[in-house]
Amino acid sequence: MNGPRLGALLVLVAFVTACSGPGATGSVGAASADAPSMAPTSGASVEAVELTVYGAASLKGALDAVKAAYRMAAPGVTLTIATDASSTLRTQIEQGAPADVFLSADQKNPETLVEKGLADGAAVDFAGNTLTVIVPPANPAGIGRPADLAKPGVKVIAAGADVPITKYTTQVVANLAGLSGYPAGFAASYQANVVSKEDNVKAIVAKIELGEGDAAIVYATDAMASTKVATVPIPPGADVPATYSGVVVKASASTTSAHAFLTWLAGPDGQTVLGTFGFLPPT
Repeated sequence: MNGPRLGALLVLVAFVTACSGPGATGSVGAASADAPSMAPTSGASVEAVELTVYGAASLKGALDAVKAAYRMAAPGVTLTIATDASSTLRTQIEQGAPADVFLSADQKNPETLVEKGLADGAAVDFAGNTLTVIVPPANPAGIGRPADLAKPGVKVIAAGADVPITKYTTQVVANLAGLSGYPAGFAASYQANVVSKEDNVKAIVAKIELGEGDAAIVYATDAMASTKVATVPIPPGADVPATYSGVVVKASASTTSAHAFLTWLAGPDGQTVLGTFGFLPPT
């Protein structure tokens, strides 16, 4: 090998060694100092972050699985989960409850926080759902189709006016009332049969499981999660899509980590976890 070529080769080797050896600060294709790697390298310290996630009651089982999955995806980040009716959780956040992320069963409650300046950034849709009628396994009222919810004497379990499932149910009942074969005054008869208004959808399911009501309209995912109820499908033309949306709470001390979690939940990995519980991609 001639002198010039040998000299050039030695310079190249020295450059590569400097870039790849201990203490190197950069290399071809490496992330910049302003864009740290999402996964820490072996032996690197990981800053511990705890995020408090307020989630709709219908997300309870799914969020337990999300918590475990996210621990693997983001080492060092721990999720603390609290669930209740979306409207109740929104009110608690408005009153200063220490939440980092709010996951609602609708779009209205997160948008309310955005409008009041209590959210850090825009709301993010992260899941979808459908509705179904549930009855006790023995089906004592003989509910064979949604029209039977208006029969005299049927005990319907529902939720309070501000709970998202109530908004969806009201839309479904109005749609059913317009279908051929449904009795005149179906919506009014349905409302007259409501004997209880629960705090959240999990409480509705519990009452049907205990036989304290004859029927209820709930999310399909809640029906799927219970082994103590039977379902009566809602005609496709009458069902309404439920869209779940979330926001990062402005008062959070860890907004960057909170946004990273919400982005993950709405992304492919989060959708995979939610999908195992019957949730759909947001519409």
